[in-house]
Amino acid sequence: MSSRIVIVSAGLSVPSSTRILADSLGAATRSALSAQGQGSEVDVIELRELAHLLTDNVLTGFPSGALADAVRRVAEADAVIAVSPVYTGSYSGLFKMFFDVLEDGALEGKPVLIAATAGTARHSLVLEFALRPLFAYLKADVVPTAVFAASEDFGAGSVRGGSLSARIDRAAGELADKVLRRGTTLPADPFDDPTPFEELLGDIH
Repeated sequence: MSSRIVIVSAGLSVPSSTRILADSLGAATRSALSAQGQGSEVDVIELRELAHLLTDNVLTGFPSGALADAVRRVAEADAVIAVSPVYTGSYSGLFKMFFDVLEDGALEGKPVLIAATAGTARHSLVLEFALRPLFAYLKADVVPTAVFAASEDFGAGSVRGGSLSARIDRAAGELADKVLRRGTTLPADPFDDPTPFEELLGDIH
């Protein structure tokens, strides 16, 4: 059974550095899953194409058409890769609008990889000060490694090599591990639900 990975890309231009980074993360995640014998399908949601429907949703309170379908795909995904360009030191308004549409609990416990793009590396802290708190609030299971890419990290329509590629591979590996662990019944960790001290005393007698 294949894992379903949904990419949410909030880039506005065509081509978009946000989409290029998103595709690189998706490909790396597929490779990481394949290396562990797990098939996967990657589904991309371009928020640029949903802009009008997102505005309609603000006015009506109900997602419709392609937006409703995108919300369903995220809810049914085994993992989500969320990538936003940086605007005024935070994620884009379109990005926030989409995640506001999700029903309560849609991302609870779901593995999520966060990433962002901007013109300069000065904005890299947006991952920890904006994106990570957003997904923590949504109760997602966010991987430790977040990925930031500045303009100089791209060339000829692709991600340049070096430290960014290594970070992409590390984040994708972490996401793949979470997907596999979530779909497997693992032995219980005795420290997750410790036996009350009173019961331990009772066992002695």
